Amino acid sequence: MADLYGRKKDIQKVVYRILDTNLDRAREGLRIIEEWCRFGLNSPQLVTKFKNLRQEVAQWHHEEMKAARDTPGDTGTELSHVREEKRSSINSLLSANFCRVQEAMRVLEEYSKLYDPKMGKAFRQMRYSVYTLESDLMGFKRYQMLLQAHLYLVTSPSESLLTTVEAALKGGLALVQYRNKNAEDNVCLEQATKLRQLCHSYGALFIINDRVDLAIAIDADGVHLGQQDMPISTARHLLGTQRLIGLSTTNSQEMQDAISQGVDYIGVGPVYETPTKAGKAPVGLDYVSYVAKNALIPWFAIGGIDTNNINDVIDAGASRVAIVRAIMQAEQPTLITQYFLSQFNRIQPVYTPTHA
Repeated sequence: MADLYGRKKDIQKVVYRILDTNLDRAREGLRIIEEWCRFGLNSPQLVTKFKNLRQEVAQWHHEEMKAARDTPGDTGTELSHVREEKRSSINSLLSANFCRVQEAMRVLEEYSKLYDPKMGKAFRQMRYSVYTLESDLMGFKRYQMLLQAHLYLVTSPSESLLTTVEAALKGGLALVQYRNKNAEDNVCLEQATKLRQLCHSYGALFIINDRVDLAIAIDADGVHLGQQDMPISTARHLLGTQRLIGLSTTNSQEMQDAISQGVDYIGVGPVYETPTKAGKAPVGLDYVSYVAKNALIPWFAIGGIDTNNINDVIDAGASRVAIVRAIMQAEQPTLITQYFLSQFNRIQPVYTPTHA
């Protein structure tokens, strides 16, 4: 009986050590994510959510668990992996720590059943909360990046597709849409996958034109739809709240409908005639000015915009533009990208009335 009792005590101590270690791991991971919400995203709402969850975890960190801690005798403290020694981006850092928290909570959910069944239920619920928070955070981050983007490259088929896009990214481009209406699915899948990896390595958003299925397959940041494409409600159901959805508009009614359907941004155009929208009448600068005064969500003027007319579009009220040919067919995409971006920082003239 004494041996049995001793064995139970040993097992209990092991369980306490497991709980202690994973409580620490969950709290640390949550704090790392919380710091990005605070300093990187400046989001009080997200900070509060992560702080409350971290404090809820801490309430289960009892003294008997801490007392069982044996850091010198823990063989796991000396183990590491080469992938843990470097993070390639904020995305990879956040993703790694979400995985860390979720794994820790799964361990806590199971082993706490040997300690207190109520604790197991609590951590099951918290684990699901972390999944929701991950979606909320990624959606918020993408939207913040969208707000900061002034230039949007929409690709066209090209033998130098990857080279051209990378050159534009080097010039400061932060938003790319993959558009290829005629390619086979396997070609689209291969090109889109490479472009997503390229964009994310430069910290840029990557959007798919029309194809919700392709966006999901390659984990794109969102889709851009036309008026005749899948309904926004269906696309949102398939993509979830964490991905962006844009919609093309050509008049005030389409703009209002798009906003009421909950899109994240709209395209405004074509402003000028363009072979990209062959046969479609341009909407002109009047619609650009109307949207500038009435749209409450991000929007991009698009259609035939180039270095010769970009300032007319900006003067009409546009603070964001989408470009196709002017970058895709440029001899020096990096310099052209830099030029377009520089126009949003130009000093507007101040006109002082003269008196006779």
